[in-house]
Amino acid sequence: MKTLKGPAIFLAQYAGNEAPFNTLPSIAQWAASMGFVGVQIPSNDRRLFDLEQAAASKTYCDDVAGTLAEHGLVVTELSTHLQGQLVASHPAYDRLFDGFAPPALRGNTPERQAWAVEQLKLAAKASRHLGLSAHATFSGALAWHLFYPWPQRPAGLIAQAFDELGKRWRPILDAFDDAGVDICFELHPGEDLHDGVTFERFLDAVDHHPRANILYDPSHMVLQQMDYLAFIDIYHSRIRAFHVKDAEFRPNGRAGVYGGYQSWIDRPGRFRSLGDGQIDFGAIFSKLAQYDYPGWAVLEWECCLKDAQVGAKEGAAFIRQHIIKVTDHAFDDFVATAADADFNRHILGLSEP
Repeated sequence: MKTLKGPAIFLAQYAGNEAPFNTLPSIAQWAASMGFVGVQIPSNDRRLFDLEQAAASKTYCDDVAGTLAEHGLVVTELSTHLQGQLVASHPAYDRLFDGFAPPALRGNTPERQAWAVEQLKLAAKASRHLGLSAHATFSGALAWHLFYPWPQRPAGLIAQAFDELGKRWRPILDAFDDAGVDICFELHPGEDLHDGVTFERFLDAVDHHPRANILYDPSHMVLQQMDYLAFIDIYHSRIRAFHVKDAEFRPNGRAGVYGGYQSWIDRPGRFRSLGDGQIDFGAIFSKLAQYDYPGWAVLEWECCLKDAQVGAKEGAAFIRQHIIKVTDHAFDDFVATAADADFNRHILGLSEP
C-alpha cells in the first residue's frame, strides 16, 4: 500500500497582484509557512509560471524546482483548467469564456481553440521536464447546455458530442502519453465530463486511452448528490489526482440542486473550508489508501464564508491529520504460521494426522 503525499495546495485561488501572492518565490514562502509541502501550479498565470519557457527549457524547470525546494516544497501537478475549458466550448458560452484566452484571440473561436490545444501540448512537455506524473485540467463542454432533457434531445445528439470531444482530446492524450504523464480531468458541472457516466462516455470515445484519468474532487459530487465514496470503489484505477475540498448540501423549500441563480452563500449546495462541510474525509482517505492512490492530497480552497488564509492554514493541518501512514504488515502477523502444504491439508480435513 501507498501513503498519500501531502499536504499540498492549489495556488490558483491565492495568486494575485499583491505580495506575497504575486511571485513564485514569495508565494512559495507563504505556502510553506502555512504548513504545505507541495504546490499545484496554474500554468496560465505568468506571475508564477511561464508555460512556454517550461516546455522549451529543462533548465527553467530545474530553476522552478530549486526555488520551491528552498522552502521545502515540490510541484505536485501543473494545471490547465482554463485552457482545457477552451478545447471544447459551445458558442453560447463564447463571450463568457473569452477571458480565458489572450486578448488577441478573443472573438475568434477557431484560433482560440487551436491555442488551447497547443497550451495542453506545452503542458505535457513542461510536466515531463518537471518530472511529474499527473496533470490537472477540465474537459470543456459541447453539450453542457443540454444536461436537462427539455426539450427532448434529438436521437444521437449526445453520442455525436462525445465523438467530437474525443476527436479533439485524442491528440492531446497522445502528447501526454509521449511525455509519460496522465491527464486528470476534474469532473465538474459546466464540463461535459462531470460525473462517472460522462467519464465512461469519454473513455469509449478515446478507446479507453491509458492517459485519460480523473481528478477526484468530492465537493462537486456532493453538489450533484452523488455517492462520492462509491465513486472511488468504481473508478479508483483511474483516479490520479485529488482536490481536497469540502462542501455541504442543504435543500430547502425554495431551492435545490440548481440553486435558483443565487450567489454561492445563498445556495443549498455550497463549498466550505475543510472540516466545515458535510464530506466524510476520514472515509475518503481510507479508501484512497486501500486502493493505493499514488498521488497528492491538494487543498483547493473555495469557501463562501471563511477567510482564505485561515482556510489555508487550517486546511494544511486537516490534510496532514487525515493522511494515513499505511502499514507494512498485517496486524495479526505475530500469530502467523509458515507455509506447509501437508499441514494445510490436515487443517482442511483432507489427510490423516
